[in-house]
Amino acid sequence: MKLVKLIKMFRRSADVPHFKNTAENTSVRMPAPSLIILPMQQHIGEPCKPVVKAGDKVAAGQLVGDSDAFISVPIHASVSGEVKAVLPDAVHIENDDKDTLHSEIKKPEINNREDFLRAVRQSGTVGLGGAGFPTHVKLTLKEGANPMLIINGAECEPYITADYREIMENCSSILSGIEQVVKWLEIGSCIIGIEDNKPKAIALLKNEIVARNMQCRVSVVELPARYPYGAEKILVRAVTGRTIPAGGLPGDVGAVVLNISTVSSLGHYFDTGVPLIQKRVTVAGGAVANPQNVLVPMGTPIRSVLDFCGGCVQEPEKIILGGPMMGVAQQDCEAPVTRQNNAILCLTVKETYPQQDQSCIRCGRCSQVCPMNLTPVHIERNANKGNAVALGKLGVSACMECGCCAFACPARRALVQSMLKGKQVQREIVGKNA
Repeated sequence: MKLVKLIKMFRRSADVPHFKNTAENTSVRMPAPSLIILPMQQHIGEPCKPVVKAGDKVAAGQLVGDSDAFISVPIHASVSGEVKAVLPDAVHIENDDKDTLHSEIKKPEINNREDFLRAVRQSGTVGLGGAGFPTHVKLTLKEGANPMLIINGAECEPYITADYREIMENCSSILSGIEQVVKWLEIGSCIIGIEDNKPKAIALLKNEIVARNMQCRVSVVELPARYPYGAEKILVRAVTGRTIPAGGLPGDVGAVVLNISTVSSLGHYFDTGVPLIQKRVTVAGGAVANPQNVLVPMGTPIRSVLDFCGGCVQEPEKIILGGPMMGVAQQDCEAPVTRQNNAILCLTVKETYPQQDQSCIRCGRCSQVCPMNLTPVHIERNANKGNAVALGKLGVSACMECGCCAFACPARRALVQSMLKGKQVQREIVGKNA
């Protein structure tokens, strides 16, 4: 890519603080709590239906929820024990503390592409960067497609170091997963994109690639340590120079993008047959007594994870699932950890960025940093007016909700909320005209 293009891309990003203080701490496995709550909706698509009943004995890795829908992923027990309750949207399991693996767990036998895609679905793997899109759907390619595989190891959100620890602790699983994907989908090349502030991870990946003699097909591209280079559209543009059209997908420009923990989860399943039943979660923030990366059994209540980390040294101003830029504020600490959760942040007053609803000063910073070349200040004005025609012309649907505009705004206006409002206005008008 030409230098001038790289400079323009660099400008359209945010220089957010990193706060990666848990990066060099080896992940710690927490004991499973006495009660596990497994929601039947842990992915984008159709929710699963329970396939067990109250009183059933289950083992870790056993199927407890599934669906006939293509865009759906099965749910597995993360502990062994007894099913205490079966609700339409969740299965509750009382842990017997034996951690017994299901007797039918075995390495999948793969002889062709269909076997491979079936195994990917059976593994329960979804996008582990937070999106939760079923991986088997993403890997179901059109006939004759020969895309480039792009592995997202950027992890550009502040605080979160779960993907970094995945590289440092499970590099072999990452490359095993890549080997299987490129083999069965007949993909010619793979690029691992990773921010240049992770030199140890970069060196480890490069050495392992050489050791496995994969350097002809797999390469590592160092990205600027800027937000949001981990966003799918930005990542594709950064490593290939190709621009995904508005409303488009990576497949439209010949790419398949997988999060680095996602492909590692696949590698682990292919090697062991154990489905996705635990998740590495970064627990951080100024209010946390002992910030660290924790290997959490799926369905563990958030409060149990925080207790394992010593609780909070002060009352958090805000608890966020995910990163501070795109995460979701959490009110109920009894809610369980699911596949989409990669961080639990307990932030103090000093760490939060409260909106003050001051008047816009027309400085244009929101437009300068927007990775999608939008003008948030104009979108905000037309969203408040309910002007769907103008919102369409301004391209509100292309907004990634990354938060760069709000971060850069000196007036601290709630620009992300305005973008969401603009999208809603446009959807309502389209729905009425349909």
